[in-house]
Amino acid sequence: MEPEPPIKVMIVDDHALIRSAIRQALEGPDVVIVGEAGSAEEALELAPGLRPDVLLMDIDLPGLSGIEAVRELAPRLPETRIVMLTASTDHRDLLEAVRHGATGYLTKDLGGDALLRAIRGLRRGDLAMSRGHAAAVVEHLSRTARSRPPASDAVDALLSAREQDVLRLLAEGLTDREIAAGLAISPRTVESHVSSVLRKLGVRNRAEAAQHYRSE
Repeated sequence: MEPEPPIKVMIVDDHALIRSAIRQALEGPDVVIVGEAGSAEEALELAPGLRPDVLLMDIDLPGLSGIEAVRELAPRLPETRIVMLTASTDHRDLLEAVRHGATGYLTKDLGGDALLRAIRGLRRGDLAMSRGHAAAVVEHLSRTARSRPPASDAVDALLSAREQDVLRLLAEGLTDREIAAGLAISPRTVESHVSSVLRKLGVRNRAEAAQHYRSE
């Protein structure tokens, strides 16, 4: 039986010293650092080409925030597990990150060994998140589900928040470029969202997706 390939990790943090510490904590026979970025903009440029297995993303970055970067990258890198690695313990940041596509949320007070275990655990399907953070996400989802009108449950359950935004504007007759301008994302990202919406809703084209939205 051949050994599994090493886990490819990309680090996004604006502090070179922190990137170095993370790199030293993670590098080993089963983990390889394939790239680093000091800003969200740099991550948006590099990550699609590198296609890491795990993307460690800080939230507090110069320019675009880490959460805004997640919103852009998640649909473009469906096989990448995006994990926030941040000093923020604010539950609003946690919920926003998960809402936009993050699959984990770790804080920087985590030790190097614990971070390495968390990265390795992702391959086994483990959740890269403390029990407290996981409980907060579950509680929020439960509360939100109880408060929403039944008519929107089907779409909400299938689509991410950003995909719902795209579908709403699509149903209003906007083009990809108009949707991109309205949501401050790229036309290519809009195309990725539209493809995902069509697949998730089980429809053949944009017109059917728009009709599905209007019938909800």
